[in-house]
Amino acid sequence: MLHAVQHIELNAIDLAWDMVARFTDHDLPRAFYDDWVRVGDEEAKHFTLLADRIAELGFSYGDFPAHDGLWEAATATRENLAARLAVVPMVLEARGLDVTPAMITRFGKIGDKKSVNVLNVILNDEIGHVAIGSRWFHHFCKNNDLDAEKTWQELVQKFFKGLLKPPFNDAAREVAGLPEKYYQPLSSPLPQKQTKNSKF
Repeated sequence: MLHAVQHIELNAIDLAWDMVARFTDHDLPRAFYDDWVRVGDEEAKHFTLLADRIAELGFSYGDFPAHDGLWEAATATRENLAARLAVVPMVLEARGLDVTPAMITRFGKIGDKKSVNVLNVILNDEIGHVAIGSRWFHHFCKNNDLDAEKTWQELVQKFFKGLLKPPFNDAAREVAGLPEKYYQPLSSPLPQKQTKNSKF
């Protein structure tokens, strides 16, 4: 589990710097690039914290398989700044806000305080990363006279595969500038628990 998070953090480093380098033709303010440099620096901090913790457990990055979902999203949005902001920080990084608290609980139950501390650092920083994505997405929409909520939903439907999966960390998402009314219409329903008398 820690290795999977570390892999995501490695991809997030590259994605932050890709944001800095790729969209230089959009006449964006210096603050845009400063924000993504900060994100890249914090993602590197996360990777290093996880590398140190995994080393203490006798492993290193690359010892386990990993997926390339983040790079699929990066490739799909490589020519569209609004889509990159909508999908990477506001969908994929926001997903981290949803799943990390449960991971923290799991590590806490087995008494792994060191991993809990690392994940708490990551969770707190990722709220800021989603907020940065949201702020610049809304900046883009305002400058182009676009309805932010409608545009976000259209871009996610076009560039993100599948439905958004609950449960959602609504409180953290709200702090990060991602209101429930944005993502709830695109979410899949919670699975129904089967009873012993169910025929299916």
